[in-house]
Amino acid sequence: MDSRNCDTVTGPPVADLLPDTAAMAVKVVIVGGFGVGKTTMVGSVSEIRPLTTEETMTQAGVGVDDLAGIERKTSTTVAMDFGRISINAELVLYLFGTPGQERFWFLWNGLFEGALGAVVLVDTRRLEVSFEVIGRLEDRGVPFVVAVNTFPESPSHPTEDLRAALDLPVEVPIVACDARSRESSRDVLLALMHHLYNLSAQPAR
Repeated sequence: MDSRNCDTVTGPPVADLLPDTAAMAVKVVIVGGFGVGKTTMVGSVSEIRPLTTEETMTQAGVGVDDLAGIERKTSTTVAMDFGRISINAELVLYLFGTPGQERFWFLWNGLFEGALGAVVLVDTRRLEVSFEVIGRLEDRGVPFVVAVNTFPESPSHPTEDLRAALDLPVEVPIVACDARSRESSRDVLLALMHHLYNLSAQPAR
């Protein structure tokens, strides 16, 4: 074969290459109920072009996916979202967003393999969609923080009321965020890193 007639094979864009200074990579999973903003968060905070698996919602989902409170939603994640952010010159986070519908939760087993921690996104208009998600994390023993995504119509509740409603231990951080904002989403991830550090500094039981 004459290689001169072959298309030139190129690598990833320079902006997508892992920094030379990176010494540690950590896997973090973004979880939550259907329509709470997981894809939005991964897309807003990722320093590389995010991988998404969003598909247009069809009539097949009618009666299966609960659109109460999110009637304008037209697409949904069917596998995962993926992004990356450098916390500093040495620490890189790989972000994996999970699908929200229960029928896709069988994918969680692979997505959680090797994960150091998780962010649970919640929508105060529909707190009930977060109960099972949090229960699954607790069953797996995965440390997590809860990020309250501030939708324009979302009611505001005191942190302790949210903690009681979600039945969260006092040591689980609850932070407010706007998943559309890179800075706000970054701060959520920093809160998770601080939480993981604090857990690691505790004496072994």
